[in-house]
Amino acid sequence: MSVGTRVDVAIMGVRADAPVRRAGGAGPSDDGHLIMGGAGAAIPLNPDSPYIVRDGSLWLGETDLGVPVQAVRRPRFYDLVTADGVPYEKIAKLHGADVLATTVVQTCVRYGEADRCRFCTIEESLRAGATVAAKTPAQLAEVAEAAVRLDGVRQMVMTTGTTSGPDRGARVLARSVRAVLEAVPGLPVQVQCEPPADLSWITTLKEAGATAIGIHIESLDERVRGRWTPGKAAVPRAAYDAAWDEAVRVFGRNRVSTYLLVGLGEDPGELVEGAAELIGRGVYPFVVPFRPMKGSLAGRDGAPAPSPRVVREVTEQVAALLRAAGMTGADQRAGCAACGACAALAVAGG
Repeated sequence: MSVGTRVDVAIMGVRADAPVRRAGGAGPSDDGHLIMGGAGAAIPLNPDSPYIVRDGSLWLGETDLGVPVQAVRRPRFYDLVTADGVPYEKIAKLHGADVLATTVVQTCVRYGEADRCRFCTIEESLRAGATVAAKTPAQLAEVAEAAVRLDGVRQMVMTTGTTSGPDRGARVLARSVRAVLEAVPGLPVQVQCEPPADLSWITTLKEAGATAIGIHIESLDERVRGRWTPGKAAVPRAAYDAAWDEAVRVFGRNRVSTYLLVGLGEDPGELVEGAAELIGRGVYPFVVPFRPMKGSLAGRDGAPAPSPRVVREVTEQVAALLRAAGMTGADQRAGCAACGACAALAVAGG
């Protein structure tokens, strides 16, 4: 599949049946999970898209693009309920064919309208009753064991809404990782949180057994940060730099990542320059097109999706930088960059 086609479907979506889907949450969502061209793809389901899945292939109008597509089957662990009566599907979701993902704490201290990240819908799935506010380590361990045993899950992603303590969510993540790895020894797990005020929490997460860590800034442009992530923008860029450097020291080069969203108004050339700086630090810049999701402030205000041309150009340039540095998402073993389903970097060679 070409990078252009992969970018187009990431932005324009596809007409397809997808038993595994997610609407709302902390990251890119409103999508269906497919295997497209042999790789996992989380694609918006759009009844008006010119792209359609037909006869196991991706079509553009009446043209068969020759890209094989199959829907990810509904996992068997979704049929189970925890020992304390919560459906497994409310504890963790299948992403792609073999990634288990959970938001450990589904609330965020920054979710008031004045502070909320404009692209985020972390609490909307909670309001819809699709999840629970806080997942216990025991629940996560129970679900992870079943997902590995029944459905062949090969990695796990744990993110969290920002908590009020100076650890910013690292404490509950560490407890959760320990519990999961007691139940499923050796399962690669990525954790995601804001930079903790005390950077020793990064070592705690590594010692708990985390394989990789995501510390997401979304934009390196201070003007864009102030508009799109007003609460998080109160954490200065210097704190992110210090956290990334410490995470690379603790986890290793290319075991640390950050989201960079294309389409928030940042100059594309400056975005690529910032990505190059991150790569030089050993941090993987996971370049993803912004999605104006239902339930987000951006969606409410009619913010448009980014230009496919700009997303393709940025993706190809960042992928070239990653290749030159010998960094690929797959080498992280766990996490969004390792999964790659929400972006086109893997198709571009990153």
